[in-house]
Order: sequence, then C-alpha cells, then structure tokens
Amino acid sequence: MNTLNYIFLFLALIAEIIGTIGGFGSSVFFVPIANFYFDFESVLGLTAIFHLSSNLSKIVLFKKGLDKRLLLNMGIPSVLFVLLGGILTKVFNNTFLEVFLGIFLVILALLFLIKKELVINPIRRNAIIGGSLSGFSAGLLGTGGAIRGLTMTAFNLEKSVFIATSAFIDFMIDFSRTFVYYFNGYIHKHDLIYVPFLFVIGIVGTALGKKILQYIPQDKFKKISLSLILLIGLLTLFKLFFNQ
Repeated sequence: MNTLNYIFLFLALIAEIIGTIGGFGSSVFFVPIANFYFDFESVLGLTAIFHLSSNLSKIVLFKKGLDKRLLLNMGIPSVLFVLLGGILTKVFNNTFLEVFLGIFLVILALLFLIKKELVINPIRRNAIIGGSLSGFSAGLLGTGGAIRGLTMTAFNLEKSVFIATSAFIDFMIDFSRTFVYYFNGYIHKHDLIYVPFLFVIGIVGTALGKKILQYIPQDKFKKISLSLILLIGLLTLFKLFFNQ
C-alpha cells in the first residue's frame, strides 16, 4: 500500500484516546479497526510497532510510580505467553483468527457489561494467570489489554499507577512480539509508511486521553468503552460473514 489512508489514521487516534481513558489499551480497538484496512498479518505487525510508542508515552505521562511486584507477577508470564501466541499465529488460518477475535471481543464485552460485579481476588496466582492469558491473547489475536485490565482492577491501584504499570507490562509484551512477528514475516515493507504517523498518534492520543480522563468518571466511560468493543466485535464478524 503506497498511499496513506487518512480515515484509518484518524480512527487510530480515536482508538488511542479511548484506550487510554478506558484503561484497556488501544489494541482492543486498534486491531479490529485496522482489520478493515489490512490483512490480519499486517494488523499484528502494525499493532506491535504502534503500541511501542503508545506505551512509552503512557509510562512517561503517568510516571507517579510502578507497582513493581505486580509488574513482575504479570509481566514475566505475559512475555513468555506472548511469544507462544505469536508463534501459534503461523499454525492457524488468518480467517479463523479473525473469527476468533470477533467472538472474543463480543463475549468479553458482554461479560463485563452484564456481570458488573465481576471481580478477581488480588492474589499472586491470579496475577500470574491474568498475565499469561493477556500475553497469549496479545500474541495470537493482537490484543490482550482487556484481560490485563480486568485482572489489575482487583489490586485497587491509584489510576496513574494502574496505567503506568499496565503500560510497562504492555511494552514488554510488544517488544517481545515484535521480534516474533518480524521473523514470521508480518512486518511488511509496504506498511512501513504508516509507522512514523502511528508513532506520533501514540504520543498525541495518550496525551489527549490523559487530559480527557480528568473530566470523565471512569465507571461511565467504562460502559461506553465496553459498548464500543461489543460493536467492533460484531462488525468484525459481519464483515467476515458478508465477505464469504
């Protein structure tokens, strides 16, 4: 692809802003949006690169501190399982992965919307399990922030610490899977034209999200975020159905 799609870049900015405010990270929105414009392999490659700048921005802008224990308990299994998920993308058919992504987003959104009281006990074992699942999902489907966000919510972190810790774990995940995706051949030369723009979008979107976050109650925006995830998941499935 030699020309830029500015609608895609605008939607990427919206995804980054919403991802910052909602606490899920931008990939849960960016992956299905990018899936409308690129093949699934390119989506995985671009997501990993985009997220590196996005998460570096969050670490800098929300630098009140990290929960080091949670970072280790979730971060290490996340990195191990993102490598496994990234390797398995070569095993499964792209269409299967897109269907799985759509179903995953719909079920996840409905679960959180219906089960508002859903909580996870803040213990080390659950942190390890949550990190493993989010890492595996990120490697296989390109997004695992919602699982990580649900797990981290149980630890009642101060908002800026929550975002900084989540971003640091996400950065470790993206750094690791970038190498896997590169060796899998998912980072294509014709897509690299988007990288500088996505880098800037990651910084600007995070900064805007931080400002907006001050004015929006987190519980209300969480409902909006989940509704959007549900909608994007349904659109992903409809697109695949009508393309058959």
